[in-house]
Amino acid sequence: MEKVLESTDIVDLISSYIEVKRAGSQFRANCPFHHEKTPSFYITPSSQRFHCFGCGKGGDAISFVREYENLPFTDAVRKLALKAGVVIIEEASDPKADASRKSRGRLMDIHREATAFFHELLMKNAAAGHARDYLKSRGFGREMADRWALGWMPDNPRMFLDWARARKFSGRELVDSGIVKLKEDNNPKSGLFVRFQDRLMFPIRNEIGDVIAFTARQLRENKNSGKYINSPETAIYKKSRVFFALDRAKKSILNEKAALLCEGQLDAICCHESGITQAIATSGTACTADHARILKRYTSNVLLCFDADRAGLEAVEKAYRQLAPEGLGVRVVEMPAGDDPDSYLKSQGADAFRQLLANAKEFFDFKLERGKATGRFDSAAERAVALGECVEMLALMSDFAARENQINIVATHLQTSSVVLRDEIAKAKANPKKNFAEKLAADEVSPPAVPTPLHRIVAFLCHLALSSGQAQRFLCEQFETLHEANRWVEGIPLLEAILGAAPDPASHAAVNGFLATLPEADRLSLAHETSSLEGVTLDGMQAAEQALALLSGTVLQRRDAAVKAQLKQPGLSMEKTLELLHEVKEISGLLRGIGQRSEFNDELPASTYKEKKPWGKWKGGPKES
Repeated sequence: MEKVLESTDIVDLISSYIEVKRAGSQFRANCPFHHEKTPSFYITPSSQRFHCFGCGKGGDAISFVREYENLPFTDAVRKLALKAGVVIIEEASDPKADASRKSRGRLMDIHREATAFFHELLMKNAAAGHARDYLKSRGFGREMADRWALGWMPDNPRMFLDWARARKFSGRELVDSGIVKLKEDNNPKSGLFVRFQDRLMFPIRNEIGDVIAFTARQLRENKNSGKYINSPETAIYKKSRVFFALDRAKKSILNEKAALLCEGQLDAICCHESGITQAIATSGTACTADHARILKRYTSNVLLCFDADRAGLEAVEKAYRQLAPEGLGVRVVEMPAGDDPDSYLKSQGADAFRQLLANAKEFFDFKLERGKATGRFDSAAERAVALGECVEMLALMSDFAARENQINIVATHLQTSSVVLRDEIAKAKANPKKNFAEKLAADEVSPPAVPTPLHRIVAFLCHLALSSGQAQRFLCEQFETLHEANRWVEGIPLLEAILGAAPDPASHAAVNGFLATLPEADRLSLAHETSSLEGVTLDGMQAAEQALALLSGTVLQRRDAAVKAQLKQPGLSMEKTLELLHEVKEISGLLRGIGQRSEFNDELPASTYKEKKPWGKWKGGPKES
């Protein structure tokens, strides 16, 4: 540490972050840690320290980087060491720790060098012309690709494998990186399979800007594979703890006192390119408790900017349930139907989008206004159900003052007393499992729970996610496909809940513990829809791939039916008719592409079944395949 401080000039360091001016033997600036008009932040070269007489913050170069970039001590030291060219030797407590440190270092090297390799291919290789054309079609030029280090993974896997071999990366290291996998699990002699082929590569970085994973965007239509695929989790990449673009956004989040959480990574990029630099996105997963804890280090306020469809509304509620317990205030940006940040920024511009942010609604205002608009509160019984939901969600809030404000909002919308709400919240906090709507009708017999609607293919995928580690990991990478399917097929939120929690299929306790947390309606659906699977086991990976193809076929069939129903509506303009006919033709081509016909049926293939084995009670343990 001493060597790092000796090699760092604090004036040069701080002036690389903020504007400083000489004041006698010292340097002076407006403090970056609080708002002020008259400079009270001083840097003293002789002692290599800084001090702000306004807010009291002070220290050495490491202290400044820690405070300014909101980094842990060790990360701040590493960043300064890299800047100063000082090699840090980290002593390990044992050989295993030393090996782990070296392995992580190699994974970081692979991702850093692969990013440069993919980027050079995108910018210069003739075979990447269609990738460059795709970026142009989205309104992105060379400068944007440079800023985000976008790249292209060739469709010929040999190009990447030859490059990796020339860089002295071993097959084991490539598999550990997640960019490559074995053709047969647990069989190193089976050969290597490059996970991403002919895809646009988006680097995913950690909080200090190191590349730790990739999101890969499909460039040619293939319904057997997700439009977006993320790297699997590795020793350096835990998707529940990573935000896309946080390394770029954290300073703006601190300045704006709010984070803008978008649904997709491209949305976050578009926001940054339009000057809205507090935008971030999750990385192929829903918002988690770890995400909330990370955000709390930077801000107390989060703006949610998700699609205006059903899946987007469900994602808003899921995010709230993770953010509220950490004391984060949640507001919702209302996007016009059919728009996302990318399309809205391109059509309306940054100023109009900033106005949407300024008009973002408090979570409960948003939730209850949507409910009222859809007629959910027309009867006393419906208001009682909504009230029960709100009580449960208000009880999650850890900020007392913020909760008091939201209580008044809910009481006004649902025509009830804030006193009653406070009483029920106190009871809910003491006994979270008790349902408020049931207590309102305590003298009545509660009707049995109604199973959640669950399509057979989705039920099958749920079964696979709970019984096969391979299938679970594969399905976790299909975020975009499942997001699209949610518009057309019942039960996707339950599958996403399973994938988000990711209980270990090899652990009976983990699976049963997760099942116990599900609402009764979800448990009933799983029990009913998977009863036909009791007594069989499956080749998890093969079954997951086949079932996902069936799901894609079902989605296309339902899209086709919806479009054809629109064509039958009277009074369609010629332009609209041609648009719909084009969509019918496109869907027909996609169905042919995945080997389906108009008489598509969603029966699960018998070839996925292997020897008999009980599943329902988990007695014999789920089989890892």
